[in-house]
Amino acid sequence: MTWRGTLGARPEGKDRTHFRVWAPRRRMVEVSVQGASRPLPLVRDARGYFEGVHPAPVGARYKYRLDDREEFPDPASRFQPDGPHGHSEVVDPWSHAWRDGDWKGLASIQGQVLYELHLGTFTPEGTYEAAIEKLPLLAELGITCLELMPLHTCPGRFNWGYDGAQLFAPHPAYGRPESLRAFVEAAHGLGLGVVLDVVYNHLGPDGNYLAQYAPGYFTKKYENEWGEPTNFDDGEDAGPSREFFVENACAWMAEYHFDGLRLDATQSLYDDGPRHIVQVITQAAREAAGGRGVLIIAENEPQDELCVRAPERGGWGVDGLWVDDFHHSARVAATGRAEAYLQDYRGNAQELLSCVLRNSLYQGQYYRWQKKARGCPLWRVPASACVFYLQNHDQLANMLGGHRLHHVGGERRARVLTMLWLLSPQTPMFFMGQEWFASSPFHYFVDHEPELQAVVRQGRDAFIGQFESARHALEHEGFEEHVDERAFRRSQLDWTERERRTGPLTLHRELLRLRREDSVLARQDGGQLMGAVLSESAFLLRYLGGEQEGDRLLLVNLGSELELSPCPEPLLAPPRDEGWRLGLSSEEVRFGGTGSCSLDSLRVETSWRVPGMTALWMTSPRESRTGPGPRMAG
Repeated sequence: MTWRGTLGARPEGKDRTHFRVWAPRRRMVEVSVQGASRPLPLVRDARGYFEGVHPAPVGARYKYRLDDREEFPDPASRFQPDGPHGHSEVVDPWSHAWRDGDWKGLASIQGQVLYELHLGTFTPEGTYEAAIEKLPLLAELGITCLELMPLHTCPGRFNWGYDGAQLFAPHPAYGRPESLRAFVEAAHGLGLGVVLDVVYNHLGPDGNYLAQYAPGYFTKKYENEWGEPTNFDDGEDAGPSREFFVENACAWMAEYHFDGLRLDATQSLYDDGPRHIVQVITQAAREAAGGRGVLIIAENEPQDELCVRAPERGGWGVDGLWVDDFHHSARVAATGRAEAYLQDYRGNAQELLSCVLRNSLYQGQYYRWQKKARGCPLWRVPASACVFYLQNHDQLANMLGGHRLHHVGGERRARVLTMLWLLSPQTPMFFMGQEWFASSPFHYFVDHEPELQAVVRQGRDAFIGQFESARHALEHEGFEEHVDERAFRRSQLDWTERERRTGPLTLHRELLRLRREDSVLARQDGGQLMGAVLSESAFLLRYLGGEQEGDRLLLVNLGSELELSPCPEPLLAPPRDEGWRLGLSSEEVRFGGTGSCSLDSLRVETSWRVPGMTALWMTSPRESRTGPGPRMAG
C-alpha cells in the first residue's frame, strides 16, 4: 500500500487541489491562490485542522490567509520557488515515472560505506544535475550510500543546511523537486543508497512561520541551544505537532524514494511519553518506504546505546549511531592539541585502540568538558551500528578555517589514521572530497539579511573562541572567520584535483576493496579483534580468522620508529608454522608515501622494528586477499 500524506496541497483530479493545515488558535483559514479573484475558504474540524478542495492546478502558487489578515506560506509546502517567505507551489509528488522498481533499498547497515555531502558545495554548480555526473565516481570508489546534508528550504542563496524553515520543501537553489527525484533515481541505478539528514529539534531563525499557525509546535518545557525546542510531549498540542514531523519523515521516504534518514541531535528531541518520537519516526519511515530497506541513523552527542537498542528492549530501534569519540581522539592524535571539547582526549595509542575494540571511549566516565558523566556502554553493540569518521560537516566547520585532517596533521599522519579507520569493523563515513585529500576547507556559511548575518557572525566567533588557539588568532593575529559567500565558495570542491591527487585516491580505493573482499574484514565482527599497546603512540590489532582463513595484523605507529627487543607481546606472533605476509603500507609510493619498508628492515626473526608514522597491514599466507607478497618468517 502506497503511503499518502494528509498535510499540505495534494492534487486531486484535473486542476483541483486538496488543502489541509493545522491552525488550532485561528478562527478562519483561507487559501489565497495567485490569480484568483478572492481567497478560498477552508473548513475547520474538531482538532483545529482546516481543509478543503478548490480549483488550483499543479504549479499554482498560493499562501494561507489567517483570520482575514496576514498571509503565510504553507507549513507543509512541497516547494518554495522563491524561498521560505514566498508563495508555496502546488506539486504533484506522484507524477514521477520512477524507474527504480528493482531497487530494494538498504536492508542492513552491515557492509555500508557512507559518504556525507553538501549539495551546494559538492560541485561548482551546486545542483542535482551536476551532482548526478559525479555519482559514477563514488560508486567506482566503493561508496554504497550517500548521506545528504539537510535540503530543507531556508533563506538566502546558500546555507550549510541546519537553518531549515520549510521542512517539506527542498531548497530551490539546488533545483526543482523533480530534479531531486532524478538524482535519487540515478543513485539507485548505480547501486547507491541515499539517506537524508533531517533537523527536527529546532527550526531556523528566519522564515519559520509554524508558530503563526500553532504556537504548540514549540515548547518552553525544555531548553535547546539552537533555538526554541519542538514539541513532542507538552500538552494537547503535542499530538498534532508529532504528526507533522512524522509525516515529514514519511514524505521523504514515499515521495522521493530516499533510503533512510540521519536524525540530527536526537538528544534534543525531548519526549518523556511512552513511545519516544525517534522510535515513532523510525517505524513510520520504514512503513512509508513501501517494502524498501531503510536505514535510520542517529546523531546523539551522549552516544546513548538507547538509540540502537531494539524497541522490544525499550530502545528506539535505529540502525546506526554517530560516534564522535573516534574523531576526537584521531584529531588530537593528528594535531597534538586537546582544546575545548577535545580536552578530554589524548590521541594516544590506548585511546585509539580502546575506541576500535569497544566502539567508543566515554561509556559513563566523568567528562571534564561537560562536568558530568558522559555516555553508556557500547561494547555489546554490533560494531557495524557505530558510525566512525575522521571528518564530517560539524567537525570541520567547528574548527578555525575549516581545515581538513591532512591540512592540520600532515598527509603522512592522515594516511595512517585512514588505514586504521577503514580497516576497523565499525561503519565508515567519508566527508566529500576526503578520498583525494581535497584542498578545499569546509566552513559554516549562511546567507541571511545583514542584521541577522551580523548576529550569526558574532555567535560563530564566540563558538570558535572556545578553542584557545582560535581565540588568539581572532583577537590578536588578525584572522577573520567568514560565514558569508566567501566561506561558501571556498567550501566548494575542485574536482580537477581528483585527477591529480591519485595517491590518496588509490589508498582509499584499495582499502575499500580490501574491506569488501577480505572475508575476515567483511564480517565487521568486533568480537574477532584483539589488540595491544606497544608504546604511547603505537599499537596493534589482530583479526582472528580461524583455521581456514588465517589471521590479519594491523600495526599502527603515529610516533617515531619503534624497536621492540625483547618482544614478548604474543599478538605479534605469526600463525602456527607460518609467517606473516606484508599486504599494505601507508607509505607506499602509489599512496603518496615515500616508500614502504622492506621485510628485512622489520627483522622479525630477532626483534620487531615498526617504522615511524606508518600503518602496516599483514596477512597469513593461508589467506592473502591483497595479492601475492613475500613471506615474513616468524
